[in-house]
Amino acid sequence: MIIAEKILFLFFNEYREEGCLKMSFIELENLVKKFNGNTAVSGISLTIEKGELFGLLGPNGAGKSTTISMMCALLKPTEGNIYIQGSDIVKKPMEAKKVIGLVPQDIALYPTLTANENLAFWGRMFGLSGKQLRERMEAVLKIVGLEDRKNEKIQNYSGGMKRRINIAASLLHNPEIIIMDEPTVGIDPQSRNHILETVKNLNGEGITVIYTSHYMEEVEYLCTRIAIVDHGKVIALGDKDELKGIVAEKNTIELELSSVTPAMLESLRGIKSVTGIKTEGNKLIVLSEVGTNLLTEVLSVIAGINVKVLSVKLEETNLESVFLSLTGRALRD
Repeated sequence: MIIAEKILFLFFNEYREEGCLKMSFIELENLVKKFNGNTAVSGISLTIEKGELFGLLGPNGAGKSTTISMMCALLKPTEGNIYIQGSDIVKKPMEAKKVIGLVPQDIALYPTLTANENLAFWGRMFGLSGKQLRERMEAVLKIVGLEDRKNEKIQNYSGGMKRRINIAASLLHNPEIIIMDEPTVGIDPQSRNHILETVKNLNGEGITVIYTSHYMEEVEYLCTRIAIVDHGKVIALGDKDELKGIVAEKNTIELELSSVTPAMLESLRGIKSVTGIKTEGNKLIVLSEVGTNLLTEVLSVIAGINVKVLSVKLEETNLESVFLSLTGRALRD
């Protein structure tokens, strides 16, 4: 059995024994998780209100997946507390499993079964059967827009379709909280847009959504409040405007060059006012304190290395520049 399936077996296995729980909020208090002496999560504290579309943004390995695994009671914290509606889910893990729909990063589907057969299987794991199960299967297929493909085997689906059925499975038991772990990794733009709109629609119906991603543009598009996570810690928290305010006193310029060399980057980092540098191929983004003559200094360095400048523009502040300002590196470094 694949890892994602094992995770969902653990997640669903006790569901049928208890009734559903009404939710008011989620609170994480000084959450710590260590593996063999290595700290994956280091003192994360968050409060997520009912009905929020909350984003966890950070690079791969930042501790996002470990944090949500603890929230879903799949991992026990080394230290700290987790509350859902005031209930301590470290002591009562079923309280989390009953109200959360988890969309794991890995596909948790049986490839040789159809979408309908997969949903029927996971629905039974939730304790659903008969008319109730059939109605929920129809409802979730409609939500993800795959009613007409329900009798096709998963192995014949595109990557984006598999991820949409992954989402459908998490919705079978009408959860009050949906936690999505990197749900658009490795899919085509059309499927990605469909998933993003599905997330917005679910939240519009009152479901609390926690969305983890290393894609800045997705989190910025979807989320009302965002926690930026790095090295197992929350390094910034707020709505988009509050986070962008962190770099309000920064200059950001973007240059397209004929080439970007290690010697150039080393020289640019030597400029006293420079607070962050990001490269994407031959594109260079440089961040510095406001009030400095950044462009003149940068162009002087580039001229000394005999690299041609193809274009120059000021870059609009976004969450990428916030992360760059806080850590000195790009979000996907």
